[in-house]
Amino acid sequence: MREDDVKLTIVENEIEKRKRLDNLSRYNTGEKVHKKQIAFHKCTKKNRWVFGGNRSGKTQCGAVETVWLARGIHPYRENIKNASGWVVSLSKQVQRDVAQEKILYYLRPDWIEKIVMTSGRADSPESGVIDFILVKNVFGGVSKIGFRSCDQGREKFQGASLDFVWFDEEPPFDIYQECKMRVLDRCGIIFGTMTPLKGLTWVYNEIYLNEHDDPEVWYEQMEWADNPFLNSKEVEALTSSMSEEELESRRYGKFMSVGGLVYPEFDENVHVIDPFSVPSDWYDTISIDPGLNNPLSAHWYACDFDGNVYVIAEHFDKGKDVGYHAKRIKEISASLGWHHAQNGMLCALIDSAASQRTLASSKSVVDLFYDEGILVNPKVNKDLFSGISVVKRYLKDGNGQPHLFIFKTCVNLIKELKSYWWAKEDVPIKKDDHALDEMRYYLMTKPVSKQTIKKSVVQKDKERLIKGLRKKF
Repeated sequence: MREDDVKLTIVENEIEKRKRLDNLSRYNTGEKVHKKQIAFHKCTKKNRWVFGGNRSGKTQCGAVETVWLARGIHPYRENIKNASGWVVSLSKQVQRDVAQEKILYYLRPDWIEKIVMTSGRADSPESGVIDFILVKNVFGGVSKIGFRSCDQGREKFQGASLDFVWFDEEPPFDIYQECKMRVLDRCGIIFGTMTPLKGLTWVYNEIYLNEHDDPEVWYEQMEWADNPFLNSKEVEALTSSMSEEELESRRYGKFMSVGGLVYPEFDENVHVIDPFSVPSDWYDTISIDPGLNNPLSAHWYACDFDGNVYVIAEHFDKGKDVGYHAKRIKEISASLGWHHAQNGMLCALIDSAASQRTLASSKSVVDLFYDEGILVNPKVNKDLFSGISVVKRYLKDGNGQPHLFIFKTCVNLIKELKSYWWAKEDVPIKKDDHALDEMRYYLMTKPVSKQTIKKSVVQKDKERLIKGLRKKF
């Protein structure tokens, strides 16, 4: 073999070797990444989470994000020199078997300046427990990836100043709070990847429901179907072997309570949409659930010619009188160009309890709204279980199609749909349901669309016979 050929072979072999070692490049080029992973990386919020089923690809998100930040090569955000961050696992053993393994998988050996071990040998880090890794930053400095475990206690999370923290699975709340302080002075970021197996914990309220309406909080849900690299036969076999409750968390990455969600059909990716200019001839009515100390909820409903319902505006406030609420309802209606009744008054549905007078007032809520120029109709169907059934049909009909769409600006309605749970007594928990009540009142006034009815085999046979008879005669 000629000398030039030998050299060429050596170079080709070295290129192939480096390609095999550079798992991050394969991820960057899309060879081992799926759409929801990309959405996570592209998000610029400071507090991002992935709620994913087992093997959905969530841990890869955290590991790649960490390596990108340490190397200074993040493709979707401004990079910094000498970044410092933590990888937080539930225990040292979990750190070694999960997060640490993923970091080493994506961190090329020639990028590593130094590895310091808590236990084990630095020349074989995968078999021990790493304390920290010094990583060569492309800007010429050195970044530091430190490892912490929740079983060390909160005290071990104090004192440091960090650019990022990755939570691999759900940490205790006090450790989460402490880590938020660690990134404060550097305007750093927090991201978490987890399967919600513990029920309705602080993560459910703080992140999933975002009860404080923090504009920097963001999350994505991943399930097995989102990961195109899973074997479909294995997915099918595992699905058939799991209970419905297990599937909700382990496959779909959903939070679960003892009684389960009332509306598991609700999917933010399907039912929540960006606002658009709704034709005025779609405008239908306003629905109100009144409250003084409790929130008053009002939504504006539109319906297209195919029977699809759109929730296009929201008023939600508490501790205010009818005069205040009436003023806001009029203002929102004016901004929408909402239609009025013949006598120039706005019309709305309202809870039938609003027609009752109380000791605190000689007038009912219905009367008070009338005095403010809003004609409210208290004759609504309040049957709870029939109403829930109707809402379910609008969320997903017999053919799996949605017929209810909510503008993303209606944040309180969306939050209630996500947090409405069955109690042990097979009734919904009476908490945070004001928007859901008035949406139910409205949908109960609508004729059931033919699209939302799943026909039985017998019904289909009858229709086929009738059509045949019509043809004969």
